[in-house]
Amino acid sequence: MSDVRHVLVLPDREAAEEVAEALADRFGLNEEPQLVRDALAGEDDAEDAQWLVVLRDEAERLDPAELEEFVGEWDGWREEP
Repeated sequence: MSDVRHVLVLPDREAAEEVAEALADRFGLNEEPQLVRDALAGEDDAEDAQWLVVLRDEAERLDPAELEEFVGEWDGWREEP
């Protein structure tokens, strides 16, 4: 199996938590997504942080375009890891 990951970038923690919860319902994930705070370079303030939702997809069953469209509902985007 490969170590495929999808990284979804969200504008804030609330959106990231909503996306992580909705992903399980929409895509039937076997593993809970990982939430990661990504502070912008040189910034300490939590207001200046993006949040990442990281998904492991070893079976490569998730469609990157579908994930991009899905995360766009929360003003986010999919980034290549």
